[in-house]
Amino acid sequence: MTVTTIDCEYVGLPRVAAAFLLTEGDRAAFVETNTNDAVPRLLGALSVKGQSPEQVDWIIVTHVHLDHAGGASALMKACPNATLLCHPKAHKHLIDPSKLVASSEEVYGKERFAELYGTIEGVDPDRVRIMADEETLEWGERTLTFLHTRGHANHHFCIHDSASKGIFTGDSFGIVYPDLQAQGLFAFPTSTPTDFDAAAARQSVARIVGTGAKRAFLTHFGEVRDLEGVAAQLTPQLDVFGSIVDEAYSSELDGDALDAFCDGRVRAHFDGMLQMHGLEGDDVRELLELDTALNAQGLAFAVRKRRFKAGQSKQA
Repeated sequence: MTVTTIDCEYVGLPRVAAAFLLTEGDRAAFVETNTNDAVPRLLGALSVKGQSPEQVDWIIVTHVHLDHAGGASALMKACPNATLLCHPKAHKHLIDPSKLVASSEEVYGKERFAELYGTIEGVDPDRVRIMADEETLEWGERTLTFLHTRGHANHHFCIHDSASKGIFTGDSFGIVYPDLQAQGLFAFPTSTPTDFDAAAARQSVARIVGTGAKRAFLTHFGEVRDLEGVAAQLTPQLDVFGSIVDEAYSSELDGDALDAFCDGRVRAHFDGMLQMHGLEGDDVRELLELDTALNAQGLAFAVRKRRFKAGQSKQA
């Protein structure tokens, strides 16, 4: 009844994105798939455990952002007996990923998207199972409990595992890169497009801690045991991100000016956090560059989304 962390080496960097292999007797399951490029790594970890792809019962994705589910169709092809478990709102995107691909191409650009994710295919709907909030799955001697956790994405869930007394948190419990922990715990939220909601994210953080889990398995990255410490860092930062959205929403900024405002505020926030934690150097900046840019884009998107909804309300 083990949990193995698999380094997917996402965007060519070590210790940035993980998938997890669960073993239960002679059966296996994966949580997260990362991208198509990571699938050989997942199957290699399975082989190290002396198991074959035919012994995989479940492939679970916390949400359909492609650093979590981009390799789902390829891994399902490799594991012929597996069922894919997902959030109800993720179901349609796994079966027909065309809209997901289109929106991701808008974020990354078509050329960069192709480099990162390759071709994303749909999964046979007969092999996809929706998991409701608080639904449980008995698997061998362990119980997996699925908890819907909004804030980062509206189609996100976490999975509590009775055997490890742990919880697989996807992006709902922030990011804790091992390479940034030299000066003590350093955690930060992720507000990537398109569903960031600060209030919902705070509630999800509290819900994760409230499970009583002894460890959290973060997709970014690995096992963390100080859940209270992570929550204590994430909550005020989510307040900061929420305030940036509120301030931008109340301004007249739009277009490139709105993007620049959010980008500047997010970079200033990270600069302050790095200084507070005694972290410096080009390697640190490089490691955080993608997260900084995507977080800023997510906040700008949240502003535009709120304005669109407000405009609809006025027309109603």
